[in-house]
Amino acid sequence: MLFVCVHNAGRSQIAEAFFNQLAGDKAHAISAGTQPADKIDPVVVGAMLEAGLDISLKRPRLLTPEILHQANRVITMGCMDSEACPAGFVPTENWGLPDQRGLAISEVIQIRDIIKQRVALLLKDL
Repeated sequence: MLFVCVHNAGRSQIAEAFFNQLAGDKAHAISAGTQPADKIDPVVVGAMLEAGLDISLKRPRLLTPEILHQANRVITMGCMDSEACPAGFVPTENWGLPDQRGLAISEVIQIRDIIKQRVALLLKDL
């Protein structure tokens, strides 16, 4: 599973962490971005710590053709309005989530919880 957003600093990192936690040995996810940020959004790190997952050592990564070719399924996180959105590269499913940048932790937690619910449903379909 590949979760993609432009900066790979929030939503896609949340999805990767929850997917790998919930999937166990059943499946594996990675995340990447078309224009990766220097670091994960600190509010996202805090929201994930609150959920019991430490992603503080993760780093945004560049989406490469090799990463795309290894993925069985690609999910974008709501970047359809961005010119840097990777949705045109391969068949994707877009979850249409709001960008967490600049939001309060309470709002990021709401986005985080939506992502967790969608990841759990996704795993049921695999």
